[in-house]
Amino acid sequence: MAATENTLLHFTLRIWRQKNRQAQGAMMEYVVEGISAEMSFLEMLDVLNEDLLHAGHDPVAFDYDCREGICGSCSLFINGRAHGPQFNTASCQLYMRTFTDGSTITIEPWRARAFPLNKDLSCDRSAFDRIMQAGGYVSVNTGGAPDGNEILISKAIAERAFESATCIGCGACVAACKNSSAVLFVGAKVSELALLPQGQPERQSRVENMVAQMNREGFGSCSNIGSCAAECPAGITLADIATLNHEYLMAKATSEMLA
Repeated sequence: MAATENTLLHFTLRIWRQKNRQAQGAMMEYVVEGISAEMSFLEMLDVLNEDLLHAGHDPVAFDYDCREGICGSCSLFINGRAHGPQFNTASCQLYMRTFTDGSTITIEPWRARAFPLNKDLSCDRSAFDRIMQAGGYVSVNTGGAPDGNEILISKAIAERAFESATCIGCGACVAACKNSSAVLFVGAKVSELALLPQGQPERQSRVENMVAQMNREGFGSCSNIGSCAAECPAGITLADIATLNHEYLMAKATSEMLA
């Protein structure tokens, strides 16, 4: 049935419930009714949680912040795909008109060793924070905006850096990868700063430190299947993985020559 603006839908939800990291988890089934076709996926989960609370049950834990597709918190595996069926769309920007009325929707958390489960659909993605702390910064103080604008950057370089900077750090790339690799995320962060003049002082140490921290966190290796880029809601491409490999090899070669 095609959903229109005033259509009210109902769904059967199969949701992963797990009290904490040590507890045994299981899929639980719920029915939600009276769902507007214009509701976002997270708003639909809000309705479910209101129903659960009114019934005296524990609500489903899930992560969110901005609900505008910017923060990357809405990390949900929906019907076997990171962030659901819609291309270049975060879970919070996925609308219920996308789903067929009366259908069953399966909702799971990210499943990766480096993203341990907190509760239900909520995962600990602080591994990304530690990777950024290892090298995802610049030491150049450009002052205020007028001072920063004195550093000339070509339009082509600025646009390419911006494309990499659109990564929202949601972890969909890790969830979609059969090896739970984080190289698309790291590649985007390394590419962005390697392209800009402000990023040059740490260029070599940045990529070495970020890759080393990525490995310490327990992420898997890249096997170039491309599922990470296919499921990325920000449209980050495999070009950033190529840039990461180039930057890393150049940094290691330089380090060995200076050793």
